[in-house]
Order: sequence, then structure tokens, then C-alpha cells
Amino acid sequence: MKNFAITGVAGYIAPRHLAAIKQTGNRLVAAVDPHDSVGILDRYFFDVAYFREFERFDRHVEKLRRRSEQERVHYVSICSPNYLHDAHIRFALRVGADAICEKPLVLNPWNCDALAELEAETGRRVYTVLQLRLHPAIQALHARYARSGSDKHDVELTYITSRGQWYLYSWKGDVSRSGGLATNIGIHFFDMLIWIFGPVETSRVFLAEPTRTCGYLELARARVHWFLSIDPKDLPVVGLKPGQTTYRSIRIDGQEIEFSEGFTDLHTRVYEEVLAGRGFGISDAKPSIELTYQIRHSQPEGMPSKIPLRLPRAA
Repeated sequence: MKNFAITGVAGYIAPRHLAAIKQTGNRLVAAVDPHDSVGILDRYFFDVAYFREFERFDRHVEKLRRRSEQERVHYVSICSPNYLHDAHIRFALRVGADAICEKPLVLNPWNCDALAELEAETGRRVYTVLQLRLHPAIQALHARYARSGSDKHDVELTYITSRGQWYLYSWKGDVSRSGGLATNIGIHFFDMLIWIFGPVETSRVFLAEPTRTCGYLELARARVHWFLSIDPKDLPVVGLKPGQTTYRSIRIDGQEIEFSEGFTDLHTRVYEEVLAGRGFGISDAKPSIELTYQIRHSQPEGMPSKIPLRLPRAA
């Protein structure tokens, strides 16, 4: 049984990490979040030392480190806002723990290089959550296309995940803190595409609005048109179940790829891989971080007159 600490325990994604810690037979010993609506802890663990101030959390974890191998924190799960990931990973390495960090690992590519240096100095590991690589349907695509030679496939990616007005008023709506839509909600899909179809050769951005963004990628083995949105008005008029607020679609050479199910236990699978020493690390995360950084700093060209992507509003 390993000891875990968690940052950002009051956030949206934290319950998946709490469940993963529990389901892999480990225990949570410390948690921190400036927002104290953390009753979710009792669903998974009791006797968790909770702190609102990071300084007191830091002090507590440091004290545990000095007591014994059995009491120290072995892993820090990082669920805090994106712009804090780099600092919280550094904290984990400093207290002798491995880091398991939500996406995006960091916002800027050069932060990856600095963290790799700290890994080497401390002997600890930095893991990230690239759970789509563990989805059976995506693994099947990887097996089919990752070694498909030099032929380029035509790919359409559409991802719409409805969010209310709160999104734009929170840290997620602040590009300097979240990295924008391409980073905050798109990075898993960009990682998936690079993993399957190879490195980025060209990237263009057509549209960059607070709630919608759209562009084109040329990968080693694919031509990709992509569309991301948090606007519920972009949901397709037909084809959704009652109450469905998320729409995922990938078309490869005109064929729809179904992967709407199978997401519920992927964080637990990520933790199982980490605990077995096979987790995804800095080098795995860096290509998609480089791409989303480039997208974030690109000047939108405007929508072309003809685009093969089936935009929901245009349907």
C-alpha cells in the first residue's frame, strides 16, 4: 500500500483520482485546496489531513517524509489548475515523491525540459494522465494506423463538451492560466492523434473564440481537420441521447470511429500502469504540449470557403 497526497481536491477531476487511489488499494493521507467544499473525501477515505493553505500542506508532507518510509508520501496526485502544475510537480519531487499530474502536464514546452532535469537530479518520476491511450478503441486504431506506411489518411475530429457561463469566469476561461480550449479540453485528442499518426508537420488555426476553436493539422500519416467547442448550441440536432451534453466524433477516411463509451475507469487504468512502472512520462506528453502552445500563439486565418469538417452548425 502506497501513500498519496493530492492537490486540487475540490476540483472537477479530483474524484476520478480519488477513485483510482482507492481502487488500486492505496491510501490518501493528505489533501489541499483553497476551496473547502471537500466532503467528497468521505466517499473514499477518512483520516485524510486536509489543508486550505498550501504552505501548511507542504509542512505536513515534509514532516511525513522525515518520519519513516511507511509514513512518507510516495505519490502526489496533481489536480490543481493548469498554471500550477509545474510548481506542484516540483513540490512532489522535492519531498521525494513521484508526481501523477492531470493534463496538461505543463503549459509551455520548455517546462518539460526543466522537469526532466529535476527528474534526473531527484531520481523521482513525473507521470501524466493520457488516458485515451488506454481506451480499447483508441488502442485498436493505434495498432491499425501507427505502422501504415507513408500514406496519409483524412481525419475529422469534433469534440463538443457543453459548459455553462461559469467556465469563462473561472480560471479555465483565462488563457494565461488554462492555456485555452485547445490546451484545456483538446490536448488529450491531439496527443491521441500524434500517437496514432505521427509527428506534426503543419498546424493552422482558422477560428479562435472563447468557446470555439477550429484548425488543420498535417501529421506524418494524416491530414486532420479539428473542431473543439464548449457551446451547447454546437451539439448536433440529431443523433444524441436525451440529456446528452457531450459529443465526440472521429472520422478516418470517411468512416466514423465509435468511442463514446469506456471512459469511466480510464484513470484507474492510468494508476495501474503508473504503479507497475509503465506510466506515461514527460517525453510522452511533450509533443502535444508543443502543438497546443503553437495553436495558442497562432494568428487565426479565418474559416476557409471549403472545409471538409462537418461542423454541427453547418449541418
